[in-house]
Amino acid sequence: MTDSERPGLFHPTRAAYRFSVLFFVALLSFGSYFAYDIVSAIAPTLVEDLQAARGTVGAFFTAYSVAAIMAVLLGGFLIDKLGTRKASLLFSILVLAGAVVVWKARSVPAFFIGRFIFGAGSEPLIVAQSAILARWFKNKELALSFGLTLTVSRLGSLFAFNTGELFSSFYGTYRAALFVAVAACAVSLLGNLVYIVMDRKAQRPLNLRDESSGEKIVLSEIKAFKPSFWYVTFLCLTFYAAIFPFTNLSTDFFVDKWGIARVAAGSGGFLAQVFQNFTHLFSTAGGISSIIIFASMILAPFAGRLVDRVGKRATLMIFGSLILIPSHLAMGLTRLYPVWPMLALGAAFVLVPAALWPSIPLLVKKERVGTAFGLMTAIQNIGMALFPLLNGLLRDWTKSYTGSMLMFAGLGVVGLAFAFLLKRADGREGGILERAGKASG
Repeated sequence: MTDSERPGLFHPTRAAYRFSVLFFVALLSFGSYFAYDIVSAIAPTLVEDLQAARGTVGAFFTAYSVAAIMAVLLGGFLIDKLGTRKASLLFSILVLAGAVVVWKARSVPAFFIGRFIFGAGSEPLIVAQSAILARWFKNKELALSFGLTLTVSRLGSLFAFNTGELFSSFYGTYRAALFVAVAACAVSLLGNLVYIVMDRKAQRPLNLRDESSGEKIVLSEIKAFKPSFWYVTFLCLTFYAAIFPFTNLSTDFFVDKWGIARVAAGSGGFLAQVFQNFTHLFSTAGGISSIIIFASMILAPFAGRLVDRVGKRATLMIFGSLILIPSHLAMGLTRLYPVWPMLALGAAFVLVPAALWPSIPLLVKKERVGTAFGLMTAIQNIGMALFPLLNGLLRDWTKSYTGSMLMFAGLGVVGLAFAFLLKRADGREGGILERAGKASG
């Protein structure tokens, strides 16, 4: 090949192009993560200003997840009809539209409508994002790509928890925080547009599989899934139900039980106060809530690379699930300052997702990856719909979060059981999850 024929530095066959695509794919969910968690960050203010019960705030997340379940089941058919690029753009527009409705809401019912629209776009967008990563990175840096995507996405959550109450207090209304969520979703929409251009340019040189079909939940394919897939799926349900429904009201929990400040004491302009909030991560309610996100954001790429190198995916899921139980019990039954249990939960939130999501392409045939991701996300959202509501209702009924923390610890026990079943099933199926490096499902 002559120099004139050699692909340029930013040709689709080059790593620079591939990782640029990865950045914009990760950006797809940045805004939705921010908009999802901004409600958690400002939960104490919503309880006061909307005069809403904790159960109502929890139900905002239930509305999101109910919409997500319906949309994930139908979203694959939209992908099949429109193709991944057009469908992901539609989902991004729904995310932005839902965030706008929430921002403009003047009543609790309007807030519910906005969260429903938002959920109808957000989860199918994440399914599309996962399928995109699988086709771009299955034979190269798969777990690393998932880890880097989680880092960029969870940056949205980190900023939500550490600036939500600050936006509300600085501008005198919680709507300021909701407006920032709209802006974050607009940034993700822009990222989606850039990805579409790059993906179209790369399709022919890389002979990428046409995703206009095959990325939907096909019921006839489900019966072919191995037991290991189902154990991963139900571990996903219990693990995420013990994390996100907890963080949905954790800011209120830390204010309620420990009297922890909502924002860091300080002076100066808004940006100076944002900096002070981040430097006081361990002393504000939102900051402590974000410890889980911060730990996973920083360590997820390293954990992903570790999984690529050493395997041991089922083993890592066991360790991560085990950590959940004492962490929730410590916060529910003792006065131990919550930073330490939250750091432990952060470790669990690094280990389990880094091993869990990249396992799916290894457990199912490539033409069933879309069905597998869609089905697992739909089942995951059953827990995400039920447990935020139960968390809020238990707090309203018992006047404390002790019952909720026992519930989350119980989910950890169930998840640990699924992790052990997974390791045993994987051993019977050839130990593909414990192998290092790439493998074919």
